[in-house]
Amino acid sequence: MQRCLAFKSGFVTGQNASLRASGSRSARAAASRKQVVVQARQAEAAVGIFGTKAGMMTYFTEEGAAVPATVIALEEGNMVTMVKTQATDGYDAVQVGYKVVPERKVRKPELGHLTKAGCPPMKHLREFKLLDAAKVGEYQPGQALDIAQIFKAGDNVDVAGTTVGKGFQGTIKRYGMKRGAMTHGSKSHREHGSTGPGTTPGRTFPGLKMAGHMGAQRRKCRSLQVLKVDTERNAIVVKGSVPGKAGNILEIAPAKIVGTNC
Repeated sequence: MQRCLAFKSGFVTGQNASLRASGSRSARAAASRKQVVVQARQAEAAVGIFGTKAGMMTYFTEEGAAVPATVIALEEGNMVTMVKTQATDGYDAVQVGYKVVPERKVRKPELGHLTKAGCPPMKHLREFKLLDAAKVGEYQPGQALDIAQIFKAGDNVDVAGTTVGKGFQGTIKRYGMKRGAMTHGSKSHREHGSTGPGTTPGRTFPGLKMAGHMGAQRRKCRSLQVLKVDTERNAIVVKGSVPGKAGNILEIAPAKIVGTNC
């Protein structure tokens, strides 16, 4: 009986020691972890504007070089509809509206919000988050943004938009996989092949690249050079391509350059 009690007491003591050790390990692990802040959209370098993709063209520079370029038309709008600060909303941001439409095409809550700011009915609203509170204080609701003051030729901009939808596509078009043999009785031409091990673990792993919906996603092209700002035609020309097709709504903001403005 005494041996049994001694064995039980020793077992309990060892169990408590192991619990204390595991607790100390978890405490050290928790102390070593770094806090990660996840944001839906990161802060921009400065307040940007909206634009509509008009199409692509060949632009001839002053040096005589022919470069591919995209023309972005600026429709009526690009007005400040709301200013958010740390005191009122917990973060600093400037909300911009774009594309003036009839009142019947805007929902009543948004129409009241725009009327309160002294702006006409606009279809698109977007916030540009900023880390510098002083820049936010420069804007007021109802203020019209001047394209000539925001961008000039030679600046770099970040252009974001929705890519062209490709529908349901296979792995060759979606991920650039290699096709199978097309002759000698091959039964696998454009199929993706096996999807998982047959014996162990006998299942398909999550995240495997397979056929599915392609395109129609938000993408951002960074550090595109502004070739020309045409204030008469209300358009800007940027070097290279931008997401989406003609008529797509784009978000244009000053480029974020590491070590300079971010």
